[in-house]
Amino acid sequence: MDIEKIREDFKILQKDVIYLDNAATSLTPDPVVKAVESYYFDYNANIERGVYTFSQEASKAYEVAHSKVAQFFGVDEKEIIFTKNCTYGINLVASGLKWEKGDRVITTLLEHHANYLPWLRLAEKHGVEVIRISPTKEGFFELKDFEKAVNRKTKLVAVTHVSNCTGTIVPVKEIGEIVHRENGLLLVDGAQSAPHFGINLRELGCDFFSCSGHKMLGPTGTGILYIKKDLRERVEPFELGGGMIKDVDMDDFSLAEGWERFEAGTPNIAGGIGLGAAVDYLSNIGMSKIEAYDRKLTTKMLDGLKSIKKVTIFGSQDPGEKTGVIPFKVSNMSPHKVAFTLDELANIAIRSGLHCCHPFLKYVLNEPFGTARASLYFYNTEEEVDTFIETLKMIV
Repeated sequence: MDIEKIREDFKILQKDVIYLDNAATSLTPDPVVKAVESYYFDYNANIERGVYTFSQEASKAYEVAHSKVAQFFGVDEKEIIFTKNCTYGINLVASGLKWEKGDRVITTLLEHHANYLPWLRLAEKHGVEVIRISPTKEGFFELKDFEKAVNRKTKLVAVTHVSNCTGTIVPVKEIGEIVHRENGLLLVDGAQSAPHFGINLRELGCDFFSCSGHKMLGPTGTGILYIKKDLRERVEPFELGGGMIKDVDMDDFSLAEGWERFEAGTPNIAGGIGLGAAVDYLSNIGMSKIEAYDRKLTTKMLDGLKSIKKVTIFGSQDPGEKTGVIPFKVSNMSPHKVAFTLDELANIAIRSGLHCCHPFLKYVLNEPFGTARASLYFYNTEEEVDTFIETLKMIV
């Protein structure tokens, strides 16, 4: 990987920012911006509705984007739905499945609110039993806890693939095997995993997988939801309208077969095309190379933080067990003040607070004010990590 050449594709980096908030959103490279721009400049039209040239070009580009994303994840393009973000995809599943009182949903205290709140609502609206499994402070789980919780009433287990708080990689494949033994379904929140290492959804063995385009170089307002082919009929569309039907009569209608079934109305066409360009960009670099480089930077940052006496690192300190999401705190200093001071002194951008993961921070880590969080991606450099560590030493 030629990091300096890669960084030339990210014009925003010319502003001399050290961007370490990649778990919140990634930066966007030129090819993605140009793909979006090309739609608006060259063939701006609605899709799947017109026979004229612009509409045909737009329709083809949008369809190809679905194919690219499907290939990226090793599945059929009919199983890939474009959404506006990871949250929307999870809510689509939560709203689309048919629930009965007494059904059991199992989730965890490690979840982002996007994969926690929808299940709490089911408890309120449908009397669904929600079981919460607690991780260790490092973000690890005991598989036996899932074995105890999963029973014949378990309709779905919803779990993150990688924690946005600790970067811990969760053994979702093994959890899926436990769930499927009782004929339950597995939903995986892949917002933090999809950008950082290769994922074949067939091999992962999940039934639903949701992730955000904007965390994997794509435009904001884009997301991906995988619904396993044989489950499509079990999920009712979140919305009804144009573009997602096969036919409509006076008193009845039939739904389209493929991804169109779940994409009512005019979608984010430019965003979807940009998302296709984003997975092209990632594929051209190679996810294995991205994973290896991420791990190298993570090792360097962890080693640097360990050298600062007044800094506490949360989560696993083994780079083989996590991605480059590194939460920490400075003694006698609030997370927000740490983040503000890093920005003021060296234009370093990190996240601070509760990271949309209040139950874990409050009740597992016992950090009611949250943590500071640095998160890495492949366009970051070793020199940036050095500057981050030296600046933090200065603050301490």
